[in-house]
Amino acid sequence: MGMRRHGLSIAFGAIFLLALLGQSFAGLAVFNDEQVAHGDATVGYVDFIASSSFLVDVAENWQSEYLQFFLYIFATIWLVQQGSPESKKPGEEGIGTDEQQQVHEFAKADSPQWAKVRGWRHVLFSNSLLLTMGVIFVLSWLAQSLAGVTVYNDEQLQHGEQTIGWLEYVASAEFWNRTLQNWQSEFLAVGSMIALSIYLRQRGSPESKPVGTPHGTAAESG
Repeated sequence: MGMRRHGLSIAFGAIFLLALLGQSFAGLAVFNDEQVAHGDATVGYVDFIASSSFLVDVAENWQSEYLQFFLYIFATIWLVQQGSPESKKPGEEGIGTDEQQQVHEFAKADSPQWAKVRGWRHVLFSNSLLLTMGVIFVLSWLAQSLAGVTVYNDEQLQHGEQTIGWLEYVASAEFWNRTLQNWQSEFLAVGSMIALSIYLRQRGSPESKPVGTPHGTAAESG
């Protein structure tokens, strides 16, 4: 029963680990091919997954994903899209009333404890999802930039060129080219989901309106 109740998170956790494992082996093969092409020594699996080359590729994807969710969570507080199940209905913008949010005196007996209290604990819990997504994004972005400057400088040394510092790297076209490649694809995916879900349906998915719902209705998921 526990597996069934948590099947969605378990399934995506397993898919994530398999994809990451596959990326590590494919990345190792590509890295060693490049080493051989340059007349350098190849590396083993453990050395590769601990390297900046592997970390930069992983981190740059993670930071774009968490930026996507951070912005989406924040934007959907204040912005609406009529007809999309990904949006609140027009007129429902904002953080909602205490009664709607079931906090303080409107909290239920089984509500989280920090939903019942006031002060910093309530403020922190009320914004915990957005804050967590933001923190993971910042940490992933930092990891990407630190690993990226190491990889960039290794390539500079291989070509007998001058290395640069971290600040110079994060201001460079090299860094932002890699970063914005990921960001634009995430924004396109979210925007497409919001718009297409107005007119298209997937029976049984909570990300879709019920099949017979009018296009202009931001209905409960079906």
